[in-house]
Amino acid sequence: MKKTQRIVVGLSGGVDSAVTAWLLKRQGHEVVGIFMKNWEDDDRAAGGPGDDTDPGYCTSNIDFVDAAAVADVIGIEIEHVNFAADYRDRVFAEFLREYQAGRTPNPDVLCNAEIKFKAFLDHAMRLGAEKIATGHYARVRERDGRFELLKGLDPLKDQSYFLHRLTQAQLAKTLFPIGDLPKTEVRRLATEIGLPNAAKRDSTGICFIGERPFREFLNRYLASTPGPIKDDRGRTIGEHVGLSFYTLGQRKGIGIGGLKARRGEPASSDHAPWFVARKDMATNTLYAVQGHGHPWLQSNVVASDDASWVAGHPPVAAALGAKTRYRQADAACAFEPAEPAEPVVPGAPGAPGQFTLRFTQPQWAATPGQSAVVYDGDVCLGGGVIGSSA
Repeated sequence: MKKTQRIVVGLSGGVDSAVTAWLLKRQGHEVVGIFMKNWEDDDRAAGGPGDDTDPGYCTSNIDFVDAAAVADVIGIEIEHVNFAADYRDRVFAEFLREYQAGRTPNPDVLCNAEIKFKAFLDHAMRLGAEKIATGHYARVRERDGRFELLKGLDPLKDQSYFLHRLTQAQLAKTLFPIGDLPKTEVRRLATEIGLPNAAKRDSTGICFIGERPFREFLNRYLASTPGPIKDDRGRTIGEHVGLSFYTLGQRKGIGIGGLKARRGEPASSDHAPWFVARKDMATNTLYAVQGHGHPWLQSNVVASDDASWVAGHPPVAAALGAKTRYRQADAACAFEPAEPAEPVVPGAPGAPGQFTLRFTQPQWAATPGQSAVVYDGDVCLGGGVIGSSA
């Protein structure tokens, strides 16, 4: 019989964390729920969500009501904790810096590393927790005193990509109870239990952005400097509103239509869709190309930095798999670390932070600022931030 523990569960108001708490309670553990508020709805001073002109996109108040209702049905205590200041300093500030530099950051990755498995973990330990648990679709495996991060068994919901920056110390204190379940089973359990949020739709996007148009949100915080949009022949085909508002591979919202072919040029691709392919920060130029398969959108080599490895050190050079964006299948590649694979303290000065991935097949729109995450089968080894590709 497993030893019962005091476990603090991050209750988001969604069905995944609700079933997580129920599973642990059913196993006999002492379960406490924590609802994390990571964004201030009434941020009027910054002109943010919730000001007098904002209809309210962030649903944290509704989510807390749902989380409290779940706690009541399961029969556990719930605490409302405000991590908004931590979120602004550790996640949102970096989010804006990356966009200002022309890159496309992934705040979900940083939020997991800095808030859910750092600020939240620290708070849970102060409450006397032995473990924390979240509703992520991932798994933790212990081998000889070391911890591995594994993919969730549901390939359509696996979230290890967003958790790749977790450390040994964090994984040692973490449980992912639904990592062995498909989403359909989680929904079925929620209905069977009678949870009030059993049919609640999955959240999309980031709370501080919510359902609002993304460009509208960024425009509150970033200056827009219009400039030319050019094609792969150097022709000016339009004007962009500011390089920060575009990402590689973007198709919608570019603001250009088809071009008429010049004399002597083929007309077959006149109406092919346009995609953002490059940004030139020095000249404030956005480059767009036609066709999903355009060579400018394909990369066989991806260089990354700011690496974080679950084991505490990079793997040795080897044939592995990797994702350069969420929801893509692992792509075969050769992993090349920039430094010898020596154990380091994550984030310490001089820690190995660069690596190169050489893919067997071209990767589409590998985007600076996004995460390149490395796998050995089902084991997520870690990853880094994409810096460049070729």
